[in-house]
Amino acid sequence: MEDLKKTAEVLNDLIRINNDRIAGYEKAIAELPVADVDLKALFNSLIEQSERLKTELQQHISAWENKVEDETTTSGKVYRMWMDVKQTFAMDDRKAVLESCEYGEDAAQKAYREAEKEEDITTPARALIANQKTQLRASHDHIKQLRDREKVG
Repeated sequence: MEDLKKTAEVLNDLIRINNDRIAGYEKAIAELPVADVDLKALFNSLIEQSERLKTELQQHISAWENKVEDETTTSGKVYRMWMDVKQTFAMDDRKAVLESCEYGEDAAQKAYREAEKEEDITTPARALIANQKTQLRASHDHIKQLRDREKVG
């Protein structure tokens, strides 16, 4: 049986994950040297992607009059703290920034995988989760490719 409350809970968790992702990329942009214009542009596009995904999630649950989350998760805060530590040791290091971002993308993928496993969520919500996970996977893979190129370079 599909449960709107359970569905809203799962979608709100994904909204939090996207908030974390936005905050993580904002942090990365702030830490990057001015010369890394390419990464700043990429990270801005990933922020826009998460804003769009959040909007889709919010629209999906808004008709149910459930609270839409605008906070970050504890794990997201830990991720940003980890980025702070990493940046302390790796100023101006593109590879370190990309590794940090890939770590965040891994966390987003894990959250979406867990959301897909949830029982009793609506069929449209399950389809939305699968679609967004695919979009985020492409972003993850792009970050990973860039990181791998930095290893070689």
